[in-house]
Amino acid sequence: MTVRIEKASGMGFCFGVKRAIDILEKVASERGTVETLGPVVHNKQVVQRLAGIGVTVTRDVDDIRGDTVATGAHGISPQLEEEISERNIQIINTTYCPFVRRAQLVAARLAKSGFFVIVYGDADHPEVKGILGWAGGKGMATLDEDSIAKLDPLPRRIGILAQTTQIPANFTEFAKKLIDSALTRDSELRIIDTICHDIRKRQTAALELANKVELMLVIGDHTSANTNRLAELCSTATKTYLIEIADEIQMSWLEGHSHIGVTAGASTPEQTINEVLARLEIMTGRS
Repeated sequence: MTVRIEKASGMGFCFGVKRAIDILEKVASERGTVETLGPVVHNKQVVQRLAGIGVTVTRDVDDIRGDTVATGAHGISPQLEEEISERNIQIINTTYCPFVRRAQLVAARLAKSGFFVIVYGDADHPEVKGILGWAGGKGMATLDEDSIAKLDPLPRRIGILAQTTQIPANFTEFAKKLIDSALTRDSELRIIDTICHDIRKRQTAALELANKVELMLVIGDHTSANTNRLAELCSTATKTYLIEIADEIQMSWLEGHSHIGVTAGASTPEQTINEVLARLEIMTGRS
């Protein structure tokens, strides 16, 4: 049986991730070493490779040993930035994603205008924590609209935005349910779509491919938000596995399938993608 392996469009590093990594590589080559506040991106292979050129990861501000620290691609809150500066530590900003920056500014603008800010996203994700920080404590992050309806008192003015890697249809459904459950007399609801355009295109391409194939492999770190959303979407159309490296592929997954699709997250390096494709070629007898 001839097996066809098809790649989705738009795989690999997005602009924001590539820019962040380029900055760290340049700083590390100039200084010999540089610390990052948390991993620059959620991908073990990237973090391990950067460690080899002198990039070390610190868990929090108290762990910073030098006088300089780089932020991650996900961004940080103004409060955290101020805390670092107060310790006379220089900040190297690697957050060049225009969509993350837009979400931060939207949160700040809504809070300043008197809105309680709701971020549709994972409350524990660094990007979401950073966005909430820009709201100055006047908000919360959740994926469950019921948690907002239970607020007492319920804010009269509510502003809703999204973690940049969320699935657009899910964000729309969340907003619709919130309209039904959280609106009261004289209340005001403002909804702003802050989902990354590039992520949206990748999700669309991945879902289109998933609807054509018998099996999808999504390549990326298990802690990567955008990779998990890709796997979530693809699984609605066909059997889907999320893998970090080529060695995770199991022969039993491939048996009986003649058309296999492959996509990857925005923080997945090209080398890892190529290794998966090469492994598939061997396992399916195409090389």
